[in-house]
Amino acid sequence: MPDSRTTLRWLRSAVIATALLNLSACASAPAHEALFLTTTFTPAHSFTKGIEGPAVDADGNIYAVNFARQQTIGKVRPDGSGEVWLSLPGTSIANGIRFGSRGQMYLADYVEHTIYRVDPATRALSIHAREPRMTQPNDIAITADDVLYASDPNWKENTGRVWRIAADGTVTLALDTMGTANGIEVSPDGKMLYVNESVQRNIWMYDIAADGSLSGKRLLIKFDDFGMDGMRVDVDGNLYVTRYGKGSVVKLSPQGRILREISVPGAKPSNISFGGPDGRTAYVTEVVQGRLLQFRVDRPGLEWQRAQQHKTNAENAANAAAAAAAAAAAPPPAATNKVSGE
Repeated sequence: MPDSRTTLRWLRSAVIATALLNLSACASAPAHEALFLTTTFTPAHSFTKGIEGPAVDADGNIYAVNFARQQTIGKVRPDGSGEVWLSLPGTSIANGIRFGSRGQMYLADYVEHTIYRVDPATRALSIHAREPRMTQPNDIAITADDVLYASDPNWKENTGRVWRIAADGTVTLALDTMGTANGIEVSPDGKMLYVNESVQRNIWMYDIAADGSLSGKRLLIKFDDFGMDGMRVDVDGNLYVTRYGKGSVVKLSPQGRILREISVPGAKPSNISFGGPDGRTAYVTEVVQGRLLQFRVDRPGLEWQRAQQHKTNAENAANAAAAAAAAAAAPPPAATNKVSGE
């Protein structure tokens, strides 16, 4: 009988290899699939005009803010049916949503100057960070080790800042004296932060140092017209940017070259996230009709890939713990009595 530890290591390796193979198999679109064609995902006015977010969990559920009424977080299943998943306390209204490495949800509350953390299993809401100096934390980006960057626009002054929130909730001013900082995202390798300025129509790039500080500001692209809102990257580092006021989503290369522009119904797309069975469905929050839109893309979103990796890691850890417990509880093998010859 093989040693239980050897068997356990083999099973874990097999599970990881299978998961990685499945992720690779769905990494690119079939040749016959229609891509970048937008359709409606939820009914009109299923959300208020404050619809924002969105973020997708490892099971493919889409979360966006202000479902049915203000001060809520809506959960929309992969079949398009939705419900109020969470109601926020006091005067809190969320904007950006992201998921962390353990499946925890982060919410940017622009009214109470707070970043909330939510346990998806219990829906328990706790304060991750609160900073009175914030004007209104708006959108959030997240690194692989759960460091957050929050954009903080001042719409009255057409200025903005960016805050860094460490994994323990410590808040540091990362960027000051910006234009209207809005959409924000981290590159797949974790070395670059992208921040857009809606009024000034710029997207800036910054180097992320080991301590999380930002430097090396340079322009990725400047648009001649219309604004911008939320942004997300795919696994190749291409940046999808919602063009608020233009009714489109633009796909940019990591060098800032426009690769494609996708038309969406409604002039005010406010944010974007990736999900679906293979990470290649883009979900867009659309303000005019208060709904979610969707279109298929050619490569998976980074956030989807990380969510699947985190899910696989958690399942492997649970299986390993169960196998170890079973091995510990098993009776020892019976002793073999040897008969010596005379």
